[in-house]
Amino acid sequence: MSGRKVVKALTKLGFRVVGQKGSHIRLKKKGKERTLIVIVPNHKELDKGTLKSILRQSNTKLEELMKYLVVME
Repeated sequence: MSGRKVVKALTKLGFRVVGQKGSHIRLKKKGKERTLIVIVPNHKELDKGTLKSILRQSNTKLEELMKYLVVME
C-alpha cells in the first residue's frame, strides 16, 4: 500500500494535508477533545509497522481505512 493512497483515504476520513517536508506528508484533523496529527511517508510501499503507527496516530481501524482504499480503486 502506497503512502499516497493512505493520504487519500485519510482525507476522506476528515484529515487535511497541512504540509510536507521532503517525502513526509503531514495531515491534521480537529476533533472534539484533541487535534490528531499524522505523518505519512510518501513511499511506494509502506512497511507494516509504519502503517500500524499511522493507524494508531489517526485513531483509525484498518477495516475503516481499507473501506476507503477499495472505493478509490
